[in-house]
Amino acid sequence: MMRLLLSFLIFSFFLSYAREIKKPEQALSQIYPGSQIEVRNITLSREQTEEVQRISGVKMESRLASWYLVRKDGRLVAYAYVDVHRVRTHPEVVLYTITPDGRLDVVEVLAFYEPLEYMPEEQWLKLFAGKHLSKDPIRLRRDIPNISGATLTARAITDNARKVLALWQVLFSGQK
Repeated sequence: MMRLLLSFLIFSFFLSYAREIKKPEQALSQIYPGSQIEVRNITLSREQTEEVQRISGVKMESRLASWYLVRKDGRLVAYAYVDVHRVRTHPEVVLYTITPDGRLDVVEVLAFYEPLEYMPEEQWLKLFAGKHLSKDPIRLRRDIPNISGATLTARAITDNARKVLALWQVLFSGQK
């Protein structure tokens, strides 16, 4: 009996640190079935980087940005960006998709290396849908509710949503 209990505890410990790992192309194909995905690597100028930081209030760690352009039947249906950031002590990988008119569409966690109890639920991530940087403030505890017990995760996803929308605005606003 003690062995069974010990095995269960060890198994539970490893499950609590489980992580979902999904490639961006795989996630985008599921979100936008039948679409074609193009990757565009962009190096931001110093001015563009400063503008993104000014608009979003979030520091850019790199001037290199890899964007995914999602097309269906030759028409651009979404832009996507994968943001990798540290939550507490481990990285989190989040996919943000943006409509051609600059609204957040889908926010999906692709990989999460913190304990699963800190991972946001799908319902909470859906709160970002439709948010537009210039029309909708995106602030934790004001516009987006906090996640009890997972404040650092909630802050990281919320802050980086602003950063990704600011990146989109600086790089693609007005383009189709």
